[in-house]
Amino acid sequence: MKEVFLYTMPALIVLAATWIVMYKLFRNEQQKREWELKKQSQKEITPIRLRAYERLALLLERTTPEHILSELNIGEMTVLELQQHLLRTVRVEFDHNLSQQIYVSPELWDQLINARDQMGAFVAAMARQLPEGSSATDYARLLISAYHTNGDTPHELAMDALKTEAMSLLTI
Repeated sequence: MKEVFLYTMPALIVLAATWIVMYKLFRNEQQKREWELKKQSQKEITPIRLRAYERLALLLERTTPEHILSELNIGEMTVLELQQHLLRTVRVEFDHNLSQQIYVSPELWDQLINARDQMGAFVAAMARQLPEGSSATDYARLLISAYHTNGDTPHELAMDALKTEAMSLLTI
């Protein structure tokens, strides 16, 4: 019996050591394959994410009062028509870029939504401040002058967050 034990014990030790070495080897190979796959995936997804950041930067730029108003013939509009056009333009631009949310962080997307909502509230608030009978030109002037007087605009804050996130993607 003692002889069987003397032969079996070293065999079990060798078996256990072999199993541990093989387990670690397979685990390391699996981690290496996962890392290579992730590296390849990043190589493909990074340009897509950068294009998403570019589109969202354009979204922010296109939904500022200056940009929207610069493309309009305001003289032929009423205040209500101008207000509706501003709100519609912001909504259409935002809706056109909804799919980009899958490429950015939830925090950044929340800031973009906040910028959209703040723009809508701003447009409505400025329309309420106008005296009765004001022209669309008066409204446009009020929008442009008031938009930048309260410090950083929601668009600027969202753009800063967008740039920060894009830079973190590039520095990885």
